[in-house]
Amino acid sequence: MVFIGKLFNALRRSRDRVSSAFQQLIKEKVSPKSLDQLEETLLAADLGLNTVEDILEIVKKHSQNNFIDEVAGYMHQSLDHDKQLEVITPVVMLVVGVNGTGKTTTAAKLANYYMNHQGKSVLLVAADTYRAAAIAQLQQWSKRLNVRMVCNENSQDPTSVLFDGLQSAKTENIDLVIVDTAGRLHTYANLMGELAKMYRVVENRFPEFEMKSLIIMDATLGQNSVIQAKEFGNHVQLDGAIITKLDGTARGGIVFPLFQELNIPVEFIGVGEDLGDLESFDPEAYVDGLLGLNEGEG
Repeated sequence: MVFIGKLFNALRRSRDRVSSAFQQLIKEKVSPKSLDQLEETLLAADLGLNTVEDILEIVKKHSQNNFIDEVAGYMHQSLDHDKQLEVITPVVMLVVGVNGTGKTTTAAKLANYYMNHQGKSVLLVAADTYRAAAIAQLQQWSKRLNVRMVCNENSQDPTSVLFDGLQSAKTENIDLVIVDTAGRLHTYANLMGELAKMYRVVENRFPEFEMKSLIIMDATLGQNSVIQAKEFGNHVQLDGAIITKLDGTARGGIVFPLFQELNIPVEFIGVGEDLGDLESFDPEAYVDGLLGLNEGEG
C-alpha cells in the first residue's frame, strides 16, 4: 500500500522520538522515573495532555504485558470518527489557514484528488486577493490540472471573486468549487470576519451548494496549530483539517488534540511535494507510523 510507505516516511522524526521512548521503557521496565520520561517525550511530540495521561494509565495497567498493543489500540480508537468528509455535490470547499501553511498548493492537490479518485468536476477560485503571487501560483496549477480557474486581479474583495466563481460553477454544473483564501493570522479580527462573510454569501445566495471548510495546518507549529484552529472555528465551521509538512517535524502527534479537544478530524495528510502527494487520512496507518509498527508494509 503506497500510502503507508509515504506516511511512514513522513512520520520519521516523530517516530524516532515516540517509538524510542517506548522501546526504552520496555528495556528499563515501568517505574515512576521511566513514566516521567515517557510523559515528557509524548508531550514534546504534541500528543496533547489528555491523550498522554490516558496512555500513561494504560502503560501502568498493562506494565507486565505487551502494553504497546494496548496503547496502539487506544490510539486507533481515539482517532476514530463516524465518517470521512462527505462531498455531496454541488459543494464549495473553503481552504483556510494562516500564512505559510501551503494553502494554495493544497487547494491544487485537493482538485487533483477529487478529480482522479472520485471523478468530480472541479473549479478553482483564487480568492487570495492580498497576495498577487497566490493567483499566479494557482493559475499554474490549474493549467497543469487542466481545470478552469476564476480570479479577478482588479478586485480586492474576495467575496466578490467567490460570487463570480459560484455563478460560473452554477452555470457549468460543476461538482466541486475549491476556494483558495488568503492566509490570515487568527488574531486579525477583520480578516477573520471576511471569512465569515464568504460563508454567509454561500448560505444566502447559493443555498444549493453545500459548504465545507478545511483548515490547512503546518505540523511544525505544534500546539500553536490547535490555538489557531480554535480561533478559526469561532468564525467559520471547520469540517476537517489537512496536515502539511509532517516530514519536517518531530511534533507529529498534533492530530490527537485537534480531534479530542476541538472535534476537528484530520481528513488528509500531505506526504510530499507532488500533486498526487495528498492522501485520505488513515488513523491506523498514522498510529502505526508513529509507533513504528508494521514497518515492513508499503
